Amino acid sequence: MMSDTRIIHLDSVGSTSSYLASLGDEATHGTAVMAREQTAGRGQRGNSWEAEPGMNVTLSLMLRPSGLHPGRQFVISQAVSLAIVEMLDRYLDDVSIKWPNDIYAGDRKICGILIENAITGTEINRCIVGIGLNVNQTVFRSDAPNPVSLLQLVPGSEFDIDTIAGTMVSAILERVNEALTCDCSRIAEAYFARLWRRDGWHPYHDNLRDTDMTARIVSVAPAGPITLIDKADGTAREYAFKEISFTLDKHRL
Repeated sequence: MMSDTRIIHLDSVGSTSSYLASLGDEATHGTAVMAREQTAGRGQRGNSWEAEPGMNVTLSLMLRPSGLHPGRQFVISQAVSLAIVEMLDRYLDDVSIKWPNDIYAGDRKICGILIENAITGTEINRCIVGIGLNVNQTVFRSDAPNPVSLLQLVPGSEFDIDTIAGTMVSAILERVNEALTCDCSRIAEAYFARLWRRDGWHPYHDNLRDTDMTARIVSVAPAGPITLIDKADGTAREYAFKEISFTLDKHRL
């Protein structure tokens, strides 16, 4: 799929995703909106996204996945998160994807992704991918349990925000275009290989049963649900988003 790649730079905006949506058909596949400051940036679960003005990448990207059935929408999340992880590999050694699409450096969150899909008939008309990547910010004042930035992990010199944003957008479009034109199993395999806590037993909170457990990841279904095996009783259970929480130092992530 060809893309009209362009990044619209704004000084301040409520939400880059809302601004991008307001452009309507003018926002073609590959159009991005990047703001120095977001006053109403959104994160997962309705949370706000903390970002000091001019210190991080706060960006939304328009995707027009022609012909993609709504039942396959999770491949977009896989492709986007995989592209960002691979881009960060240039700077860091221990980058992974916390299911479904948070980006972790070690055990700390360096990037959040929020994807909003619009469906027309039996196809996804558009995907707006909102991304918050912590780059040069070194102090986080919110109650988020484990934020970290690129500068904190690679101290010494600040990073060029525009360069990182441009590289990231290009990487995402390449991976998304691959997902839309090739066998999705290749994206799924690469995604699973980069999952945080993919190996071994780790603590979780089962939100459906309101109980803590130790479990390991077995698989991620094409539609997105994750399957874990409970170490205590050997039961394999499938969870949708928000039905399971990863835990770390008594925090639910």
